[in-house]
Amino acid sequence: MNRTDVLIIGAGPAGSIAALLLARAGLRVRLLDRARFPRHKLCGDTLNPGALAMVRQFGVAHRIEAAALPIRGMVVTGDDGTEIIGEYDAATRGVALPRRDLDALLLETAIDAGVEVDEHVTVLAPHVSETAGRVRVDGVEIAGTRGRLRLEAPMTIAADGRHSRLAFALGLARHPARPRRWAIGAYFENVAGCRAAFGEMHIRQDQYIGICPVPGGLTNACVVVSDPRAGAIADPPALLSSALSHDRLLGDRFASARMIGRPTVIGPLAVDTTRAGVDGLLLAGDAAGFIDPMTGDGLRFAIKGAELAADVARRSIENPSVDAAGELTRRRAQAFAGKWRLNRALRRLVASPRAIALASSAARLWPLPVQHLIARAGDTNARLV
Repeated sequence: MNRTDVLIIGAGPAGSIAALLLARAGLRVRLLDRARFPRHKLCGDTLNPGALAMVRQFGVAHRIEAAALPIRGMVVTGDDGTEIIGEYDAATRGVALPRRDLDALLLETAIDAGVEVDEHVTVLAPHVSETAGRVRVDGVEIAGTRGRLRLEAPMTIAADGRHSRLAFALGLARHPARPRRWAIGAYFENVAGCRAAFGEMHIRQDQYIGICPVPGGLTNACVVVSDPRAGAIADPPALLSSALSHDRLLGDRFASARMIGRPTVIGPLAVDTTRAGVDGLLLAGDAAGFIDPMTGDGLRFAIKGAELAADVARRSIENPSVDAAGELTRRRAQAFAGKWRLNRALRRLVASPRAIALASSAARLWPLPVQHLIARAGDTNARLV
């Protein structure tokens, strides 16, 4: 087997895009994932205009857009029935595509670029070595048929998700005590009243519901709840169905809808990281920190984070004296600080019933701030229709 320059753990969007960019730069890249693709993944299933613009830059958007539905804007509603529509300008679009299909397309593109891919591989831990007093990650340990095996590389990128074994093992990540939110989502058919080419965000007291049309005549519906009652998560279909059927704006729309398969549950959602890596290892995607998905731009975080990690990894291999983890930490803060502040503010809003009521009343009288929020979340300009 040829020597690997960069070992990437996790073949979601962050891992596949980092692998693609590094392979195009002439590096030998090996990508590992515990799943076999295509595989299901709970997500809002949208690439906002900012994320779509990035994949266009990478030359991979044509395959995605051919398989996806266009998204022309967002509908936001409050608990009191306030509804605001933010439509992107005529030249701007997002897309909706199930993560099962998006991830498979991105992985195929990475393979076409020469990335070596190993599926159904369980990564157990980082492999840490010490040379001349310098501690660094020089690869990973994986589960083999006869015990642990070691894979070596001068640089590893952990893109292995919210429960990253590498990030948690190295003390880089933790689940904060607050907020404690869980997401429950599924696909439905026969949902009434969906606006073609619009995503929806329904903000309620201590929870919110995201709805989006996807190809095949289906609708993605996901509810995010805070600190669910003991045992509630044990019955995800009942929790999701109850949230939809008891909502005064959504109950009639889902009265004749049929859930396709069982819902998926993830939580607690929030992941905080102290640093974007250590010597020999960088973080990307949800492993680098998972934020509340309310703004709908999680995939943009993953894509931009992958681009940053790939660039820093390439520079580190060319010049080993580079403090790769420190540089990536700084560049992520510069790229994401504004969105992180926005996300924290929205989390506090949803956690306060009084704030939700005040915001809904204000939005009915003056919808412009919500329009600006939609524009900022989508990294574009929005207008009222």
